[in-house]
Amino acid sequence: MKQPFFLLVGLAGGLALTPAPASAQNSPNPRAAGPNVTLSGYLKDAATGEALIGASVFVKSLGVGATANEYGFYSLTLPKGRYVVTYTYVGSAPREETLDLTTSQTLSVKLAAKGVETGEVVVTGRAPDQNVRSTETGVARLDARQVKMVPALLGEADVVRTIQLLPGVSTVGEGATGFNVRGGGVDQNLILMDEAPVYNSSHLFGLFSVFNPDAVKDLKLVKGGIPAAYGGRLSSLLDIRMKDGNSQRLGVNGGVGIVSSRLAVEAPIVKDKGSFIVAGRRSYADLFLKFNPDQKDNQAYFYDFSAKANYTLGERDRVYLSGYFGRDVFKFGDLFENSWGNKTGTLRWNHVFNSRLFMNVTALASRYDYGLGVPTGTQGFEWTSNITDYSAKADFEFFRNPNSTLHFGGSSIFYTFEPGHVVPTQATSIFRELRLQQQQATEWAAYLDEERSFGPAFSVQYGLRATMFENTSAGTFYDYTGELGKQLSPVNPQTYGRSHRLASYPNLEPRLSARYALSESGSIKASYHRMVQYIHLISNTTAATPLDVWLPSTRNVRPEHADQVTLGYFRNFQHNAYEASLEVFGKKMDNQIDYINGANTLLNQNLEAELLYGRGRAYGAELYVKKNEGRFTGWLSYTLSRSERQIDGINQNKWYANKYDKTHVLALVGSYAVSDRLSLSSTFNYSTGVATTVPDSRFVYQGLVVPNVNGDVRNNYRVPAYHRLDLAATLKNKLHPERRWQGSWTFSIYNVYGRRNAFGLYFRQNEDHPTQTEAVRLSIFGTVLPSATYNFTF
Repeated sequence: MKQPFFLLVGLAGGLALTPAPASAQNSPNPRAAGPNVTLSGYLKDAATGEALIGASVFVKSLGVGATANEYGFYSLTLPKGRYVVTYTYVGSAPREETLDLTTSQTLSVKLAAKGVETGEVVVTGRAPDQNVRSTETGVARLDARQVKMVPALLGEADVVRTIQLLPGVSTVGEGATGFNVRGGGVDQNLILMDEAPVYNSSHLFGLFSVFNPDAVKDLKLVKGGIPAAYGGRLSSLLDIRMKDGNSQRLGVNGGVGIVSSRLAVEAPIVKDKGSFIVAGRRSYADLFLKFNPDQKDNQAYFYDFSAKANYTLGERDRVYLSGYFGRDVFKFGDLFENSWGNKTGTLRWNHVFNSRLFMNVTALASRYDYGLGVPTGTQGFEWTSNITDYSAKADFEFFRNPNSTLHFGGSSIFYTFEPGHVVPTQATSIFRELRLQQQQATEWAAYLDEERSFGPAFSVQYGLRATMFENTSAGTFYDYTGELGKQLSPVNPQTYGRSHRLASYPNLEPRLSARYALSESGSIKASYHRMVQYIHLISNTTAATPLDVWLPSTRNVRPEHADQVTLGYFRNFQHNAYEASLEVFGKKMDNQIDYINGANTLLNQNLEAELLYGRGRAYGAELYVKKNEGRFTGWLSYTLSRSERQIDGINQNKWYANKYDKTHVLALVGSYAVSDRLSLSSTFNYSTGVATTVPDSRFVYQGLVVPNVNGDVRNNYRVPAYHRLDLAATLKNKLHPERRWQGSWTFSIYNVYGRRNAFGLYFRQNEDHPTQTEAVRLSIFGTVLPSATYNFTF
């Protein structure tokens, strides 16, 4: 288990040298020794050289086909013969090749964009009937075009805000970090950028995400039936793939908005062999502050920088190097400063052992850190915290035959947790150095699954993921005792060196997805998966903040588990112009973390004394209807769900609503192409208010009225319902065939009717009637927010 990488490489070598039952090939172009041959290669965009994820290869005479993986690689095993092979990708013109397959062949194909009728739009980035044919449940895939179509807050097209318009996805409100999926917390989503985990996905306290849409090629959100290749979180997988860069010619695009500007440059390293892309974005509120003498020492900005390069070493090998660097900075003179940011790095090597065995080996690094403090004075201090991980993984795909594909691999992750370190900034400071216990842990994983078809009607994907988590932190650790619901007391201190295994947790995570086709345009799907989460975000606020800390599983904090079942009906209409689905799900969780009343989670040496553990459950139904083609496109999503917890020591040990539980969530998204130059779009959101705890009594202390919660209750009230309408219009400049420059203006109105949506409620003494208390609605945006953005490309 501790050496899955070497074991899997050995297994891959065995598969590379051993013929499969249906074929005798062991290299891309051998002489056929049996009745079958294999056609394989890469599918790319003719204009940019980008890999076409999910592009289709189909042989109509046999009724068999294959789809390209995340790197554009495909493999299809066929009987020897002469065939017409069709290559297709949405938005591209189909390409047919007549091939005499007497031996295995390697054929890479470029697909060109197709001409469309005036004003016609296609809003899908995969095969048009993939939602019906695949075994996947709870999956949504978007590309950068769809993200930019949605009306944006202050002109900033945003990945995370767009996925919040999908069924099963919600947020507690504007200014909330991250997103919630099927009743899970923000830390229960595995967010990957080019395979590297991102621990905080937000800029500007949750108003924008860290993902620059100019650098994003494809994103996939998986809520149910998560494949065995992924683990470590309970609720969802958000897999974001960056553009590879244009391998044909220089390309530049960007935009100028009222909040930030952005620029992306991509070009070949060697045409058709390698390319790169660099993309940057920066806000500039701080630049205007310098014009005010009273504000010139203040700073308020965010930036991010993404870069990626790839190079083809030969027919079998390709390497990728990518990275992300982003930060938010706020400084108020010498009074206060705060910053936080992510760094990620990814190095990948693709290798084709033979026409049916594909390998991807990846080395990863990711770090999230924050800092705050007072720069000078007697109250000067600097407070820092971070989580860092280094990992290596190997993933293999073995295309046994048209009806069977094996996926297997392994990974190892080494974590370092620095929950808090405070140092005084000068000798006269009232603060003294304080460093919370640093912790280290390692997580190993190995997996195997198979996608298998039992004819045109029935297919399954089943697998098993095995994981092991070991906390090997050095230092002094405690057991805790006391009354549940109150702060516990540390007892039995024990000191360990770095070689000691503080805690060890092995787990097995079975996965299963199945599809049964009712017709060419309809299917029923079901899935079950078990997920285990070993690291936890400690946050007892309504919404997670950049100051929350990550904590590993320890002797007292056990791994979280979730078992989820999904059942869905999928149906397309009018030759895939419309798609619809209805899914129901149920999820059972254990070892869920909550907090005693008044818990102190910041710089607490005995943080585990503030934590409580118990059960969770979530269940609901999700409706999704989407129009993919024509002048008018868009979708409707509706979610009816509940998310609850039962934790001894809270709410009289009874079930209570999660702080991010929303019974009803509705989203309407529409876009209309008025002409080649003008398009209109809008979104409407409605959701039940989030649960919160409000006082049900009060007492007077020294003339002050103090609100009070009488009894042991949790989340006994809901804030008012949330709803909002956004509008946008995009006007393109007149096209000149001789000019490469293309520009467009996007005008948007966020919160059209000025709704004061409640982020939360707090209570205070009424100024006019001191013996009374009053509830106050806290709104992040309570007014109309217009914006304008100029976008360009050449």
